[in-house]
Amino acid sequence: MNIAFLASHGGSNMQAVIDACKAGRLDARPVVVICNNAGAPALDRAARAGIPGYHLCVGRRCPDEAALDREILATLRRHAADLIVLAGYMKKIGPTVLAAYRGRIVNIHPALLPRFGGRGMYGRHVHAAVLAAGERETGVTVHLIDENYDTGPILAQVTVPVRPDDTVDSLAARVLEREHVILSETLQRIVQGDIKLPAASGPAP
Repeated sequence: MNIAFLASHGGSNMQAVIDACKAGRLDARPVVVICNNAGAPALDRAARAGIPGYHLCVGRRCPDEAALDREILATLRRHAADLIVLAGYMKKIGPTVLAAYRGRIVNIHPALLPRFGGRGMYGRHVHAAVLAAGERETGVTVHLIDENYDTGPILAQVTVPVRPDDTVDSLAARVLEREHVILSETLQRIVQGDIKLPAASGPAP
């Protein structure tokens, strides 16, 4: 299975997947990295791993969101991507890409959806909300993307305890450790056929 990554910043989850592929824990091949941020460390990670990386955003090459959507799809098809993994991608997926890869766009969220999801709930905002709510347990959710924020079908979840002395930073670090593991495990379950996707075989038409 050929995996494409969409990222905006560090790409640590992407790196965990790349490492799992290299170690033989994930029977897949990373084929392309697309970032909307030219300075994203994820592009540096891609270069070090020998994976083609592209900076694609609205600008001279793509004058509007519709043009950007088409360019992202063209790039995915050029690299024969079977599955898209969102690795901290801070933009909503455009309708053209969503239609072509429906059921094959995987996201990871740092909480137990459907709680603490939705627009504006990402990164530190999620962990701050969990602590403010007095939760004793949080976790990680791997799910498919649909037209809305964090509402697609859930593929896997794992819990993480919230400690009485947790800060946003300490909770975020502990959740991220679990993210790095469950994402690769879930992708391997997809590859093995344990998790059935709507159209998981072959490049998008």
